[in-house]
Amino acid sequence: MLKKLDKLILKAFIGPFAATFFITLMVLVMQFFWLWIDDFVGKGLSPQLILEFILYQSGTLVPLALPLAVLLSSLMTFGNLGESYELVAVKASGISLLRFMRPLFFVVIGICGVAFFFGNYVIPVAVLKSRTLLGDIVYAKPAFDLKEGVFYNKISGIAIKVGKKENDSIIRDIIIYEQSNGLQDNFIVASDGIMRVSDSKRFLEFNLKNGWRYQEQAAMGSTATEFIRLGFKDYKKSFDLASFQFQRSSDSVNKGNSKVMTLQQLNVAIDSMKQREGAVDDRLKTSVFVQTNFTTYLDSNWGKAKPVAVKNFAQLIPDSIKSFVHQNAVARAAALKSSNDIFREQFEIEAKEMRRYEIEWHRKISLSMACLVLFIIGAPLGSIIRKGGLGSSMIFAIIFFMLFYFIGNTGEKFAKEGSWNVLAGMWLATFVLTPVGIFLTYKAVNDSQLFNKDYYIRLRQKFSSWQRRRSA
Repeated sequence: MLKKLDKLILKAFIGPFAATFFITLMVLVMQFFWLWIDDFVGKGLSPQLILEFILYQSGTLVPLALPLAVLLSSLMTFGNLGESYELVAVKASGISLLRFMRPLFFVVIGICGVAFFFGNYVIPVAVLKSRTLLGDIVYAKPAFDLKEGVFYNKISGIAIKVGKKENDSIIRDIIIYEQSNGLQDNFIVASDGIMRVSDSKRFLEFNLKNGWRYQEQAAMGSTATEFIRLGFKDYKKSFDLASFQFQRSSDSVNKGNSKVMTLQQLNVAIDSMKQREGAVDDRLKTSVFVQTNFTTYLDSNWGKAKPVAVKNFAQLIPDSIKSFVHQNAVARAAALKSSNDIFREQFEIEAKEMRRYEIEWHRKISLSMACLVLFIIGAPLGSIIRKGGLGSSMIFAIIFFMLFYFIGNTGEKFAKEGSWNVLAGMWLATFVLTPVGIFLTYKAVNDSQLFNKDYYIRLRQKFSSWQRRRSA
């Protein structure tokens, strides 16, 4: 009997989980392209390159899509079972809700393991590839697109304008402006011609007809220029388009980023940073503290004379060297302040860098544990609301996921700034939402009417009747 129930709950969960996971992943990928669409359009990128980038970017979003998919699918699963009164039948047979949730609990623990595996081994590679590829795409120049009546100046040192284009090859009223340096400018005007890109796509070729070439030349070592005008019936001009071709960079460009490291690599990096931090402390002691020694300026009778009560340090200094001591103290204080500012700035840089690596270390674990936290919210919440489908489940899932997301981002922000401990900042969402999940589980086990509209109607009616009896 119990094994059949385990199969029932697993079958009810797997379908919605797979569907919501891929839908969530697709939405996150589309959101990314919505933000970066301007950097992809008009650059002549091949479909294979775009699909490769989508693959890498999808891999980086898996740990974020898994918690939302677990939350939404658990809400839908238990909402459907509650709406069809299957949960009521299970409870009536003496099986508790916790026992009914147990198989999914172990499944979600397995999903947490998958999320950690992705975060520790797959995500670093995916982030490395996607960041490198995105940088190459962003800095690539737009594809060559010559429009009528508009100067095209994307080619360095060249401006081209055509009055009219026919069939994307025949052009009329052509103006080509070339600037080789500050003293020599070339100007070509032609009535018509043919424009085409070479077979290698390396050169843009113009076969111009019936025009003039105006050239300004300067003699070697002289600022004087001479003007030359040359008429032509046929003239061929080629421009190099090598800068427009997409060029891939090496992955080593982003290897030092904390987001492309595994947990073990982060541990090594954090340890080395702690050693550098200790080295800063040692340099501070040897180069700053030693400058505070003032015992060489003590009076020769120091320690021999009887103690005398003094009101300030100036009474201990002989009058003959007071001016010298004052000037020396001011200079020494300025030097100490300057050295201290340098060391403080260096220490803050090292501390900020260490926090960045520690944040990534905690992120790999906290994001995987988020699946379990959102499950203990979604499963009891679905059994309480008893509404299946995407309607109410989607609303509650969005509310709790946005709550989880904003709390997590707030904690991460405070951790980055150093206002909070990294552990507290990165686990803030878990610390806040885990008690909520425990509370909802307690309410679901005890058949709570927390989201039952009829319950609140009856409660209002009881309150109204109580008020009438009190007034009477």
